[in-house]
Amino acid sequence: MKAEIIAVGTELLLGQIVNTNAQYLSQELAALGLDVYFQTVVGDNMNRLAEAVKTASERADVLILTGGLGPTQDDLTKEALAEVLGRTLYIDPEAMANIERFFQDRGVPMTENNRRQALAIEGGTPLPNETGLAVGNAIALNGKFYIVLPGPPKEMKPMFEHQAKPWILKHVLTSEMPIFSRMLKFAGVGESALETKLLDLIQAQSDPTVAPYAKEGEVTIRISTKAANEQEAAVKLDAMEREIASRLPEHLYANVDEPIEKTILDLMASRGLTLSAAESCTGGLLMEMFTALPGSSAVFTGGIVCYSNAMKEKLLNVPHDLLEGESAPGAVSSETAKVLAEQVRLTVGTDIGLSITGVAGPAHSERKPVGLVYVAIAREGADTAVFELNLKGNREIIRLRAVKSLFYQLWRVLQGR
Repeated sequence: MKAEIIAVGTELLLGQIVNTNAQYLSQELAALGLDVYFQTVVGDNMNRLAEAVKTASERADVLILTGGLGPTQDDLTKEALAEVLGRTLYIDPEAMANIERFFQDRGVPMTENNRRQALAIEGGTPLPNETGLAVGNAIALNGKFYIVLPGPPKEMKPMFEHQAKPWILKHVLTSEMPIFSRMLKFAGVGESALETKLLDLIQAQSDPTVAPYAKEGEVTIRISTKAANEQEAAVKLDAMEREIASRLPEHLYANVDEPIEKTILDLMASRGLTLSAAESCTGGLLMEMFTALPGSSAVFTGGIVCYSNAMKEKLLNVPHDLLEGESAPGAVSSETAKVLAEQVRLTVGTDIGLSITGVAGPAHSERKPVGLVYVAIAREGADTAVFELNLKGNREIIRLRAVKSLFYQLWRVLQGR
């Protein structure tokens, strides 16, 4: 079956926000076996929105609309869809009660226009909103299926996962075997290099299918199969996972959808190991990413952001002649990275100490190029490991890639590699 995604909102056309919903939905629909052939973006205009729905209905079996469910007069998605389908709108009592309770709990008067967020389309199934106010909708009509979701990702994703996906499995894919998927997570390898290793599997579109997804600092492979039950699916998915793992043993860190820092946290917690960090050019990003994980306090004891040379000297005892002077290696050097990792480990009193120092840009520093970064891992009873990175991208990307690269090296150390 074919699907089309219609993203609604003038702000999308103006480039004021990025349409991340389309990426998420395309991946989720592909996992269900629904092929997305078109993605449409349309502004907050009744006529153009209705025309987009009519066009999509002619070429797709499943239409998913996101956005335009709010309380204002330019939120027109349900009205436009109802007009095209020849259906009326009504106030869903459960959604209305949720909206009224929201304002009552906050002691704020509810304006009349908020009733628009409780509108549902006659003959459809209202989709409750767990994280917001606007109710969604799912309608089956004349062999076509229409799903209406809110625009904010924090509302759209839970509604799709908990409401829309079960509806699709029940009403749309009734004659299909269920699809089972597994996420394989990789670090320390780029998308193009990983694809080269797996190109024959990706192009074969065999069973299970293999599809790559990339985001900064890590790459994901989704393997999917149709099967009568979970046990049958596991046999096929296990075989494909073993084949992929045999080609990239140095980079596959998990077979569940989690970031590498979560894998590290679980490994260290299971071994009773503690961690500290000294960050210069990343300014605390590593510590923020690690401590964002539930349970990180069992592993992460503390850290130091030593952005300036003075702080490196004062807080972590980096020798002055290592940082300053014509012949000094400087703050951006393997020598400084080594001292920072060793000193933060001793200062905080942890099993492992990490450090990052480099040039994030946009200007060079110490006559060293943007993207030159050194990371180090210090452990008791082992030589300190230092790695030189030459990263590309803007300041934000370099900082993120530096942290992810250090996490990858730490994962390798914990694996004994």
